[in-house]
Amino acid sequence: MVDTWMPALDAMKESLASSDDAIAALEAAVAAAEQGMKDTIPLQAKKGRASYLGERSIGHQDPGATSSYLMLKTLLDTIKDT
Repeated sequence: MVDTWMPALDAMKESLASSDDAIAALEAAVAAAEQGMKDTIPLQAKKGRASYLGERSIGHQDPGATSSYLMLKTLLDTIKDT
């Protein structure tokens, strides 16, 4: 989950610092979160339930990172629809 949330938070802070509006900042956060999520694919899980798989977790997207990304993406989609 941290692999998704940290890049998202950094991107949002950077976007807001450059005086972007809240939606642009959230869009930047979602893009960074997606990349962070995808970056978990070659990693071996060390925490959470996926850690029980050991080396077999390598090559699979982390489920915690995926659910975190989906929450941010849903938030963005909901805000943009209103």
